[in-house]
Amino acid sequence: MSESDKINSSKAPEPVGLYPHARKVGNLLFLSGVGPRERGTKKIPGVELDEQGNILSYDIATQCHSVFKNVRYILEEAGSSWAQLVDVTVFLTNMKDDFATYNRIYAEYFKDNLPCRTTVEINCLPTPIAIELKCIATIG
Repeated sequence: MSESDKINSSKAPEPVGLYPHARKVGNLLFLSGVGPRERGTKKIPGVELDEQGNILSYDIATQCHSVFKNVRYILEEAGSSWAQLVDVTVFLTNMKDDFATYNRIYAEYFKDNLPCRTTVEINCLPTPIAIELKCIATIG
């Protein structure tokens, strides 16, 4: 893999570790996990934290809209598009309370493009967020 295969968006939030936003392999684009954080700030849309950084409350709808926006940023800057998504893995930290809202908003964004989808509940994510997406798209 060459350095040119790595994509880092100028609009999506900075990675929280040593990884690019995406990698091109042939005509496929593999996105690293994308959350709802905002670039250049510690602010997380829809999340209220206490002084120690613990979650006091969160709004899953706001986080869904933000994470979908971040995925779109990465896709477009990499030369792909929302319509070229072929596989989406969604990680939720609270399936019981959040799935219905997430599923409704997901349907709004994906009504014209039906990528494969897997949704799983996990214990936590590396930042205080409730949703993260892992995506594969085509390029060209």
